[in-house]
Amino acid sequence: MDQTPDGSRDVQRNRGQHYGRADNNRHDTFWSRVHGQLSQRFGIPGFSQGREAESTSPREPTSRTDSQKRNDSEEPDSHLTEKEKRKRSFIKALKAKYKIDYDRVQPIPYIKDRLYCVDKVYVEGGYEFMTSGDLRGGDLWRRLESYRAVFSDHHIQSNRRILEGEPGYGKTTCTLQLAYDWCNRVEHSPLRDVEIIILLRLRQLRGVRSIYRAIQVYLLDGDTKINEADIGAIIKESQSVVVILDGYDEFPGRDSKRENDVQRILKLDLFRNIQVILTTRYLPDYLAPTTKRIRLTGFDELARDEYIRKAVVGVDDVEGLRSIRRRLKANPVLEDLCQVPLVFVMFAHIANENEDFQNFRSVTDFFRFMIACFHEHLRNKTYEPNVKRYVIQEDDHAALDRLAFSAISKEHQQITWDREEMYDKLGEDMYDTYLAMGIFVEEDVLSDNSAKDFEVRFYHKLFCEWYAAHHIVNLLSESEQSVSLDELFRHMDPRDLQYVYRFACGLNRDVGSSIIQYLNRSPGVSHRFTILCMLERSGNVKDILGEVRYLCSETVNMKEGDNRILQRSTVQLLDIAAGHDIPVSSLHLDQCFSKFDVTNACIVLKSGLRLTNLKTVKVLRVTGRIRETVGDSKGIEVSREELLGIFQTCETLKEIRFEGREFLLPHSVPAEMIPPTLKTRNIMVSHEDRQGMTHQLNWDDGQWQTTTNEPALRIPQEELDQQWALEELARLSTDGIPVSSLHLDQCFSKFNVTNACIVLESGLRLTNPKTVEVLRVSGRMRETVDDSKSIKVTREELLGLFQTCGALKEIRFEGREFLLPHSLPTEMIPPTLKTRNIMVSYEDTRGMIHQLNWDDGHWQTTTSEPALRISQEVLDQQWALEELARLTTDGIPVSCLHLDRCFSKFDVTNACIVLMSGLRVTRLKTVKVLRLEGFPGIGTIPSGIEVTRGELLGLLQTCETLEEIRFEGLEYFLPLYIPAELMPPTLKTRNIKVSYERDRKHGVVHQLNWDDGQWQHQITADGSVRVDIFQEELDQQWVKKELAVLSTAGVSITQLVLTKSFINITDDTQSIILTSGCTIPVLHTVRELRIRYTDVDLEVFLRILTYIKECTEITQLVFEYCKVPDEVDAKMIHHPLKQRGVKVYWFPKPGEMYLLDLDVGNWKRN
Repeated sequence: MDQTPDGSRDVQRNRGQHYGRADNNRHDTFWSRVHGQLSQRFGIPGFSQGREAESTSPREPTSRTDSQKRNDSEEPDSHLTEKEKRKRSFIKALKAKYKIDYDRVQPIPYIKDRLYCVDKVYVEGGYEFMTSGDLRGGDLWRRLESYRAVFSDHHIQSNRRILEGEPGYGKTTCTLQLAYDWCNRVEHSPLRDVEIIILLRLRQLRGVRSIYRAIQVYLLDGDTKINEADIGAIIKESQSVVVILDGYDEFPGRDSKRENDVQRILKLDLFRNIQVILTTRYLPDYLAPTTKRIRLTGFDELARDEYIRKAVVGVDDVEGLRSIRRRLKANPVLEDLCQVPLVFVMFAHIANENEDFQNFRSVTDFFRFMIACFHEHLRNKTYEPNVKRYVIQEDDHAALDRLAFSAISKEHQQITWDREEMYDKLGEDMYDTYLAMGIFVEEDVLSDNSAKDFEVRFYHKLFCEWYAAHHIVNLLSESEQSVSLDELFRHMDPRDLQYVYRFACGLNRDVGSSIIQYLNRSPGVSHRFTILCMLERSGNVKDILGEVRYLCSETVNMKEGDNRILQRSTVQLLDIAAGHDIPVSSLHLDQCFSKFDVTNACIVLKSGLRLTNLKTVKVLRVTGRIRETVGDSKGIEVSREELLGIFQTCETLKEIRFEGREFLLPHSVPAEMIPPTLKTRNIMVSHEDRQGMTHQLNWDDGQWQTTTNEPALRIPQEELDQQWALEELARLSTDGIPVSSLHLDQCFSKFNVTNACIVLESGLRLTNPKTVEVLRVSGRMRETVDDSKSIKVTREELLGLFQTCGALKEIRFEGREFLLPHSLPTEMIPPTLKTRNIMVSYEDTRGMIHQLNWDDGHWQTTTSEPALRISQEVLDQQWALEELARLTTDGIPVSCLHLDRCFSKFDVTNACIVLMSGLRVTRLKTVKVLRLEGFPGIGTIPSGIEVTRGELLGLLQTCETLEEIRFEGLEYFLPLYIPAELMPPTLKTRNIKVSYERDRKHGVVHQLNWDDGQWQHQITADGSVRVDIFQEELDQQWVKKELAVLSTAGVSITQLVLTKSFINITDDTQSIILTSGCTIPVLHTVRELRIRYTDVDLEVFLRILTYIKECTEITQLVFEYCKVPDEVDAKMIHHPLKQRGVKVYWFPKPGEMYLLDLDVGNWKRN
């Protein structure tokens, strides 16, 4: 074994520093200049005119803040209690740990012997936050001003925030900057006065389930006498705590079946009242609904310039800045790659310092050059005296190629290795070399036994893809046997691993041809991506210009649903088209436009990608959502500056169309803002507003001309849209133009009698409705009305509304949130209103339609017999309970009382129904039919509602005229039977119909038999049914009953779905064991068995196969969102399954599907 000059190899390994003793002499000229420049920029001691100082210890910050000086003079511990001493010691240890981390930032991976404070090299990229309430389906993002706004912006106030970003986008660096701000109490930082910050690297917690154990081991030094219980107490008793969890995607416990503290934190089961930020490349499966999403969008041009000035050429070196800019512009193939901050940092330093820097014809060329720089730097170091000698074989890395390919060609990619495993696979010489170069990174991790081990990873995923591509080339070019590309790339999705394909095409032309042919016949692979692979293969843009011209001669589409690689491929092709003056006949941005960035003169897509080169686009078509899907939060405002910026950026643009009601364009463009060149070009500009009217811009006066003859206005909830509509209404009213219909869509608040105007929920006022003929006031759908949203309209408001709208012919209130007066006294109705005979209608909270009779001021209803519905809304419940009390007092029968998702229990003691709101239904004696409707599924309710025997019997006795009671919904758990001795004779005599339909999909209705207290079962299924089994014990018992009924009746069950309810198969393989202990025997009417969210090992998997062998009708077995064995011994797969053609599918995550090959026992991707 080789040793370092001082023989301390093992010690250095234990410290994760085994790339050799730091050299204390001069470097090669190139990198010493880089060091010297960094020294001059950041004021780091130890550098002078490119010469290094002898010290290698982490440096102190160059200046001390006032807060640091205050900390030095804190009161002595003698004045503190023991608890306060522990807390002070804890905070001091945290700050010491974070200081070590944030003072060890490496701007360039192979400069390991000089480390810099994060505050001196940190440059912000773009930050955006999601404005949609749908965590996984949202797509509208807004820019954040700064990384500090993650804590201060009111739009994303929450105790759970997700900070997303692709590899190399600066997630970890951002967390270090936050730690620096806290430790140094940086002015204007929202963390300045936070008591405690906990920053943990999740990838280092291999087997640690306790967050307190992780804090103790990783953040506290051995001299700090604070245990896990102390840590928990300190956090609990502190006024303000922020927890930062970095790298969820690299967390070893992210897919663990055993719940750990990190998962509990994400679900708000732990640290509920503590602010938590999680950084990740993708969203975890389980998130609290209140979680806010923020993402890093990489370096735009401003951020690149800032980094160049700050870390490369200096603030005053304008020519140096321009030089690096020119070199990037001369390499358009790198434009997309250099959005990644980590890659751009390396590009900027290489471009600035290397005299041999060239124009790269492909990404492969650039990466080859960069790897050569890594080797050259290490080679130059080994020439110096007293420095470890490395075995540098730049062209011999076959073992590393195999390891990299194995890592990314698996179904679940490998991102880290044990250090000893790396030794075995690569040999220590190669390992030492790549660690010293900076291509490998070592980190200590906490293992299952709480001991620290060491893991290794690539500095960036691109390096792994680079070496994996070499292995692919070797396999396809040197193998004597033919290699199946389908098998080779089975788990290598181009959307995730685009550079593997591009590198392989660039490394070997013949191999590139084979890969391009494979991509051309692969479903779901865009021709645009294939063209980029062709560029890599040829190494010359001129060779693909024909393909680019053909592509641009037709409409180039970019869609919201396109994956990121497809959008990036399109962006790079547009760059090539602009660079070679190839006209783009039409560019269609289909529901993916976010905004125009005036500062950087580029269009920003909802994915965060930017279109910077659009000068040859002829027609730009920007499509939004269809009108039915546009919600209040979805409006996209396009300012005057943005609109004019688009025109000027697209130098050859002839037409632009905004299609869809989510776009809010400026009301006009002042003539003085319009450059003369734009007037001369006379670009056709059109858009459709939210009222469905189409407008075209008049360049002479900057006003919009409309093509719609008869105006009909709609005012939705969004304030900007309301401002547009109110201005339009004022114009129409002033000009005396009739408005055929004014639709207030979920935005009406009240009518202000004093000021004779309609007040919207936004606070805006509608003062000019005098020419409106039909006023339609829509409320929310019944499913979305909550307690705070009922709107009471008084008699005075209603009459004022009629009188203000002078041309009104009809008014309609639609939606159950409106509470209108019971009547209008005739003495209150002005004669003029009776003469006008305005049609007034509304739908009450029970779904009945009423029309106002002007003769007596009462409402006429289309329903003759009263039937009441009580919803979830408290105000609605109060109204209905008053109505029920009146009917009961008057002895009027209530044909049906419908409790719509609001029943909680029956209070036996007080003989009343208790609603979920806490209100009580006490007047039940005239109700004939009682219908208790539940939620559509168990996943939508907080928990099941058990109705005991005593409650059921009490309910029946309280409702004296009751003829029928129906329970509908999965959340109701009724008794499995009622003993005959418990049933009063009067109830048997009344013979009330009691029915229970758990799930309409099951096709089984249970009806109580008063003779024996058992349930009789009625089959309502017409054809086949689907049966779901959930976790709840009573639910499983009822489903077992229903399955027996369906099986006996011979009803075909298309799907038997076990959601978190499956445990195992019995030893005799004749029954399924559920979580409650219930068993489901072999069923001969089931066609498909589906197991969801339950991991299955090999033994259980084989038992399941044996079970479905006995279920003779099953043709499909499906595993969803769970782990299954990687492969199965084909000999263990029963022959009858193959004969029956049984298909076994596995969906590890949405959009990913595999089929088990029963002949060989392997999974194949579909």
